Amino acid sequence: MFCIERIEKDRDEEALLEMAELEKETFPDSWSRKSLEETLRNPQAVMFGAWKEEVLAGYVIFYYAADEGEIARIAVRDAFRRRGAARRLLLRLEELCKVLGVSRLLLDVRESNGPAIAFYVGYGFKKDGIRKKFYVNPVEDAILMSYKVV
Repeated sequence: MFCIERIEKDRDEEALLEMAELEKETFPDSWSRKSLEETLRNPQAVMFGAWKEEVLAGYVIFYYAADEGEIARIAVRDAFRRRGAARRLLLRLEELCKVLGVSRLLLDVRESNGPAIAFYVGYGFKKDGIRKKFYVNPVEDAILMSYKVV
């Protein structure tokens, strides 16, 4: 079982370092530790981490305004994929959305990322459209998805 905790500013330097490491492993356009720290200071941003035996297995970064929220990043270490970390992160995020009054979650995903798309569809996200050439390194379309928080 994964322990899901909110990553807090002024407390979680080690988590930011682990997140930056996982960013490099996961995304061609990885965020730096400094970018993650700046995001953590944003009052409209929330980060949750999934820990397994003191190892950061994954995280989610979420921005919100009014009744909508955007999942900016979600990543899980290869060794912990398909073990429920991403689902637990989304469930915890959904709980927070209900408290904040966020009724709709948005995200984009690389068109070639079949496993992620299948995961989101399985969770209940709907495909809303395509954003042409949204990603760089390599250039690729983004699938736009949304989820109604109930």
